[in-house]
Amino acid sequence: MIIEGALMLAPLIVSFIYGEELKYKLAFIIPIIALTVLGGLMLKPKPKRKSLYQKEGFALVALVWIVMTVFGAIPFVINGDIPNYIDACFEIMSGFTTTGASILKDITVLEHSSLFWRSFSHWIGGMGILVFVLIFIPESDDGSSMHLLRAESPGPQVGKIASKMKVTARILYLIYLCLTVLEVIFLLCGPLINHDALTDAGYSSYEGDKLFHALLTSFGSAGTGGFGFIPNSMEFMTPYAQYVISIFLLIFGCNFGLYYLILLGKIKEVFRSEEFRCYLIIIVSSVALVFVNLCLRLESLGYSIEEAFRHTLFQIASIMTTTGYSTTDFNLWPMVSKMVLILLMFTGAMAGSTAGGIKLSRIVIAVKGTFINVRKLINPRYVPKAKFEGKSLEEKTTNDVFSFITLYLFILLTATLLLSFDPISDVNEHGFFSNFSASLACISNIGPGFEAVGPYASYADYNAFSKLILTFTMLIGRLEILPVLILFNPRAWKRV
Repeated sequence: MIIEGALMLAPLIVSFIYGEELKYKLAFIIPIIALTVLGGLMLKPKPKRKSLYQKEGFALVALVWIVMTVFGAIPFVINGDIPNYIDACFEIMSGFTTTGASILKDITVLEHSSLFWRSFSHWIGGMGILVFVLIFIPESDDGSSMHLLRAESPGPQVGKIASKMKVTARILYLIYLCLTVLEVIFLLCGPLINHDALTDAGYSSYEGDKLFHALLTSFGSAGTGGFGFIPNSMEFMTPYAQYVISIFLLIFGCNFGLYYLILLGKIKEVFRSEEFRCYLIIIVSSVALVFVNLCLRLESLGYSIEEAFRHTLFQIASIMTTTGYSTTDFNLWPMVSKMVLILLMFTGAMAGSTAGGIKLSRIVIAVKGTFINVRKLINPRYVPKAKFEGKSLEEKTTNDVFSFITLYLFILLTATLLLSFDPISDVNEHGFFSNFSASLACISNIGPGFEAVGPYASYADYNAFSKLILTFTMLIGRLEILPVLILFNPRAWKRV
């Protein structure tokens, strides 16, 4: 809570820089004071036991994310940018979980401090809130820090890349920070926003905000979040900026452990990574398939060949890394292209990245596990020899992956069913495909879906009940199910 209050100083400074009204400054001053005081009071009682076991570590992670959301929504309510508290919780949960789904129909109504806080929440949640906290708190000798990292870091297998947990957290965040700064520099080196196109479309120009927008873009790219800050997401960005963003999205979709290997000079080991090779193959094949499909419809879509390639590369990078930025309305794309995007919504990028989704490592393990089971049915004496990342694939790992995918699909279908209770009169507006893609976009932390929740639409028309369901679904997706299930399991709260 104290660290969240400290992080709110950043948008408060932005509010002063842009000379915003007093209510926008108070919107951050009030929660900063509240968080600092409450957090300070909660530090007073000293627990009898400081060690954390696995169930406590998992429950703590889920609880921390809920607390961050409860307080993180307050600034939007105080300044009036999002006066409804449930809407504000949806928005900031979407930010922290790097989902990018928004209830705002008109992004131009937000002041600079609110825009900054939304996008900054992507950067905070991208690498993980408690991974950031681990940098500052003393490291225990009982493995408590490892339980926190396992609960918050994406992927089926989580490990340290250095001998100490604190060192691991520092290395991860240093790589994360350096890549973010590098993207900001690249964006500042060329034209960022197509101001003429923006003005022709009837919107105000943003001539003096280049550094500000470069920061917001990089926050969203680094956290693979995707909150827009100008109309129509990234449509009015220049081709140069769109190519830069596409490349950095793919970079942030990689396992950060691979970048540590590069720093150590072990480049050959990077290309030995089975998941990394699958990542490259899927990107190249998806771009090729969608690009060819769009080239067959250039006239109806109004694209040039270069535009078709640029939109293809951008959307594949954005959807596969579960970022959710868009440069065009892919609702208008042919069905083949849309099906490719839907499949990428499920897979996500690499484990150990800031992306959401099931993760490629789980997909690879599930495929290998399925083949092993088929071979066993054919030949009961068959001894599995499957490997993943150079290590023997244990039966427990395969079973854990199958369990995760089963829970993932069950929660996805349950959320879709619950959304059907939304009292919308026009069935075509929020039909099954809209509700299914909304649930998929939230559990995979992507943001935009299809039809009524497409790239140029919002989640504003859902009622409060549906927004709470989707808010909870985002949290489940970001923390990969188990921490949330453990938090709300009564047995987790019993003394052992």
